[in-house]
Amino acid sequence: MSDSHTHATLRTRLTDRLSDTGAIRTLIAGSRRPRAAVLRVLRGVRPAGWLVAAGGVGGLVTGVMLQWQELTTIGGALLGTLIAALGFIIGRHPYEVTLELSDRRVVAGDQAMAGVTVNNRRLRPALPSRVEVPVGGSEISYRLPALAKNGHHEEVFTIPTSRRGVLPVGPVHTVRGDPLGLMRRAIAWGQAHELYVHPATVRLASSAAGFIHDLEGRPSHHLTSADLSFHALREYVPGDDRRYVHWRTTARTGTLMVRQFEESRRSHVVIALSRDPVDYEDPAEFEIAISAAGSIALEALREDKDLTAITSHESLPVASRGHVLDALTRLEWGRRGDGLISLARKLSDVGDQASLIVLLGGAGMSVAQLRTAGAVLPTTARILAVQAVRDATTDVSAVGAVTVVRVSQLADLRRAFARAVRR
Repeated sequence: MSDSHTHATLRTRLTDRLSDTGAIRTLIAGSRRPRAAVLRVLRGVRPAGWLVAAGGVGGLVTGVMLQWQELTTIGGALLGTLIAALGFIIGRHPYEVTLELSDRRVVAGDQAMAGVTVNNRRLRPALPSRVEVPVGGSEISYRLPALAKNGHHEEVFTIPTSRRGVLPVGPVHTVRGDPLGLMRRAIAWGQAHELYVHPATVRLASSAAGFIHDLEGRPSHHLTSADLSFHALREYVPGDDRRYVHWRTTARTGTLMVRQFEESRRSHVVIALSRDPVDYEDPAEFEIAISAAGSIALEALREDKDLTAITSHESLPVASRGHVLDALTRLEWGRRGDGLISLARKLSDVGDQASLIVLLGGAGMSVAQLRTAGAVLPTTARILAVQAVRDATTDVSAVGAVTVVRVSQLADLRRAFARAVRR
């Protein structure tokens, strides 16, 4: 038997033996652990730590080369400090961390609370560390004291909700580091929670959201033999319901006459919000317009009216109060060029079914644009434009077929709507 054949046989047997015992996987895993540990340490070095490391190595090398004892001592001291700082981040974080929100949905300006609970999972005390909780673009942090075995610590904090938006809260990080700020190691626990900060809204007058009561309906051009809106009398046709025979006219003319009605439809409110920055002179106007849209939509839902809500960029879900407010909470500026006129043209698909169309924008909507929008929209609907203008006097006026309601703050909307209804 040749030597090459003997070596191949030995390699095959050795490979089979290692595969059977899992030794190959053990060796691979063992080689990965030191590499991962080194990467964790390198990621934990802060800018100040890199400066200390560079100064230490440079001082030590230069001192040895020049035989400069003082520089060698300084370099060694710096490296010793860095090694000492390393001891603060080595080891696992023996914690179990949970984050809870008091409520997932609040109104802008209301108080939102969150609580963090940290448990020590080990049977020995845990050293002090730090807890950091990202909240939107900011961060809330506090010192976590030393925890006894099986001990726990709870911290409750307030989340700022001054403006509308979706705030990601978390994940919670436990942070360990040295007192000099050379090393830092953070471990994330769990997932981020979303806190919906809904726009503020006001309650409108009961008749303001539709202008037409559902009991009366909205008369259409379609005629029917049974409804609430009387249209005219006509001669009886076989198959007509005898309950609608008009006996007094029948007796006078000698011909059987029946009542004919205009088909009534439910009040349908269409809300159209511009997201074009050109239609606003201030971001605060955009917030007022969103709050006004929410107020009108909620009133329509309370009165059980048909509701459609769109922006210059998308349609909004209106199945429930929560769907409407969540959608409005996520709105931001859109593209330029998708302003009032293009928004009015988008309404051609739903405008024929509307009893009230509400256009919402800011001071950037000119009188000419409002007049053009009124000419584009269906004449069968009442057209209202809510214009948010900062520092303006609350006013209700007419621009062509459009009734313009100008408000400077959300609190003025209820009074302005009541005036618009009476016009």
